[in-house]
Amino acid sequence: MLAKQLSVFIENRKGRLGELLDVLKESGVNILSLSLADTMEYGLLRLIVDDPQKGKESMTAAGCSCMLTEVFIVKIPHSPGSLQKILKTIADEEIGVEYMYGLSYGGDEACIVVKTSDSARAEEVFTKHGIETTSHCKLAF
Repeated sequence: MLAKQLSVFIENRKGRLGELLDVLKESGVNILSLSLADTMEYGLLRLIVDDPQKGKESMTAAGCSCMLTEVFIVKIPHSPGSLQKILKTIADEEIGVEYMYGLSYGGDEACIVVKTSDSARAEEVFTKHGIETTSHCKLAF
């Protein structure tokens, strides 16, 4: 199951991240997970939010360059080696991982957000190997 990630390009300057998070707050969009990568001048903010379309519309209205990207939210048991096992399965099937970041929410499972080089093939592999994926709206918080 694919999920929608909100990706926002931001200037790398003091206070800008807070300004963008205010846009989401004022729009009533809740952040479930985020990742921020930066260069000297710009950053890329990746977010899993409870309403991706509303988040995109809010950011666009605020003058931000953003897009919705398809990613997987992969459930992982809270036990040593679980992530490694999933990553080995992906590698053995010759699917590249473009990036990933954590989304741990307690209980017996954690989640990671994964962007793969081939979403359709990755979805087949996850199903074939019993790797459970979910969407933002099915996360139990």
